[in-house]
Amino acid sequence: MWWTAWWVWMVAGLALAILEVLAPGWIFLGFAIGSAVTGALLWIGGPFMAFVEGSLPLTLLVFAILSLVSWVVLRKVFGLRGGSVKTFDHDINEN
Repeated sequence: MWWTAWWVWMVAGLALAILEVLAPGWIFLGFAIGSAVTGALLWIGGPFMAFVEGSLPLTLLVFAILSLVSWVVLRKVFGLRGGSVKTFDHDINEN
């Protein structure tokens, strides 16, 4: 059961972070953070992760929720700021 190994999720997070560097767009970084947090939760354990650990669908659900939350947080913190688009009222070739 490879999905219960915490280091598999950490390696996947590292691979997704490297992919984000090669193809930037804030998409893979959310998945990388979700994978790393899933790996950390599996490593730490606890009663909730003991329940999730035996089931692939539940583990993937935790990964998907953590990835979505991290992507939303990244979008809030580093997203496009309002008023960053410059508009011109006149032709730049007019003298």
